[in-house]
Order: sequence, then C-alpha cells, then structure tokens
Amino acid sequence: MPSPPDMGVKMEAKMSKNSKLDEQRIISVFSTLEWAEAFIIDRKSRGLSPNTIPFYRKKLKNFLVYCEIAQIHDIQELKATDIRKYILWLESKGHNKGGVHAHFRVLRTFLYWYQDENELTDWVNPIQKVKVKRPRQEPLEPADIKAVKKMLEVCENDFTGIRDRLILLILIDTGLRASELLGLNFDNVNPITGTLQIMHGKGDKFRVVYLGKKSRIALRSYYRRIKHQEGALIIGVHGERLTYTGLRLLLKRRAEKAGVEYQSPHSFRRLFALTMLRNGIDVFSLQLLMGHADLQMLRRYLKQAGSDLQEAHNQASPVDKWKL
Repeated sequence: MPSPPDMGVKMEAKMSKNSKLDEQRIISVFSTLEWAEAFIIDRKSRGLSPNTIPFYRKKLKNFLVYCEIAQIHDIQELKATDIRKYILWLESKGHNKGGVHAHFRVLRTFLYWYQDENELTDWVNPIQKVKVKRPRQEPLEPADIKAVKKMLEVCENDFTGIRDRLILLILIDTGLRASELLGLNFDNVNPITGTLQIMHGKGDKFRVVYLGKKSRIALRSYYRRIKHQEGALIIGVHGERLTYTGLRLLLKRRAEKAGVEYQSPHSFRRLFALTMLRNGIDVFSLQLLMGHADLQMLRRYLKQAGSDLQEAHNQASPVDKWKL
C-alpha cells in the first residue's frame, strides 16, 4: 500500500531536521580558535589595510583567552551573559572605555561573520542583546604650528635636513597618514604639479593629494639630492625605505633640537584638517583629500573648528561694537 501523503511529508520534515542537526554538529567540531583564524583569512582576502589585520587579531586574541578561562569551546555555546562578563573582564585588565568598545566592535563583526558564513538562520546571535556605550569622543589635538615652525627652522641644508623639511611640509600640506607617506614611490609623485598618488590608502583605496608652491619647491630640492630616482621616495641615509619607527625618531630628534614638545605623525593630519576647515574648504572635498570613507571623523574636526566661530563672533559682535 502506498504511504499516506501526510506521512511522506512528516518523514521529509524529519529528514530535513536531522540534516540541520548534522550540519550543526559539523560546525561545532571546529573550535573557536579555528573560526577566529578563518575570520582573519576572510578579512585578508577582502584587501583590508595591513594595519587593520593586526588590530582584529589582537582583539580576538583577548576574546580567545577569555573563552579559555570561561571554558567556552563552541561559539554557539556563547550567551549574552558571557559577552557581558567578557566586557567586565576587559575592564578588570585595565582597558579603558575606548579599548573595551574596540574589543566589542571586533567581536560583533566576528560573530555576525560567523552567523553569515554558516547561514545560521535559527541561531540567535547573543551579541544582539548586548549594548556597550560608545565612549565620549574628546577633541583631538593637532600639531602645534609654533612648534612645527621651530622644527622647520632647525632643518639643515644637507640630505637629512632637506629630507626632514620635505617630510614636515608634506605632512602639513596633505594630511597623509604615516603609512601613506612612507609608502610613496618616485613614480607616484609629480615634482612639477605637486600631485601625489596614494596607491594603497586605508581600505586599499586610491586617491590623489596635492602640494602647495613651497612644498613643491622643497620636493624639487630633495630630488636634486637623490641620485637614483626610483623606488621609495622617503629614504634613510643608506637608501632604504624609511620605516614608521624611523619617522617617529626623526620627528623626536627635530623636536629636541628645536626645544619643543614631540609632535606625533598623526597630529599633523589633524593640523591639516583643522586648518583646511578654518580656511573655508567644504567638508566633502576635505573628505576626499583625507581618504575618509564617511564624514564621521570629520565631525570631530568640525566640532573643534566650530569653537573658532564663537571667538570670531566675540571679536566682531555688532551689538558689542555699537555698544547698544
């Protein structure tokens, strides 16, 4: 006798359920560590910045340490309470609010990737139930222009002096990230027009930035000192590409010689942004020049530049000037 139609439907549903259970068991065979490594491979394959990968790896490493302590070996065992305990554990280890929130963002990205990678439509991602307050964003201090002027004054007329002067002027005039500056090659630069091609900016994005007249003169002066104009633009005394550590030491030496406080590479980027805003550039053009994906970071600069408006108004208030 043929099976009743409803019996066939029940058997099919049971087989489908068993199939899902088998899939869940297969997924669970892999440890949290293995999934974390797979996540890092995925991030690399997306062409993320070389600086972003270590950021993800470092934050996930702390999560794995906590999982070992809490004896959590399967991601699907993770509960919202475990994540909240992890947040408290990070705080107990001395991480500030910004650091804790950075760990939370990485974990959130990782868990959503895990859910999507395994097409877990029935699994309730525990990160959905956890809220971590974003830390208050304090104003970012730019490089002190008075200190920078003194650093420029102590740049000699030899190779290192001409190179260091060029570095300072490029950082001020373009707002380049340190990695972007150090990644420049001669074939990315036009010493006549002063255009610099950033081949691999943050997120591996291409963009073009520009040098003003004085910076172009400094660039051409540097060109006259270089015998082989190929490969890395910014080099050390032995012809090797300057490293980030070398850049920091260079800035420290110039600051010490000028008798001023050390100015970090990134503080020049902030100086560029604030100066451009104060000089009237529109935020969309500035966004393109700085290589920002959105206006989120520029809002912090706008907030600082906005304080200038109050000072300008105080100096030119019609009511006060007319003594009404």
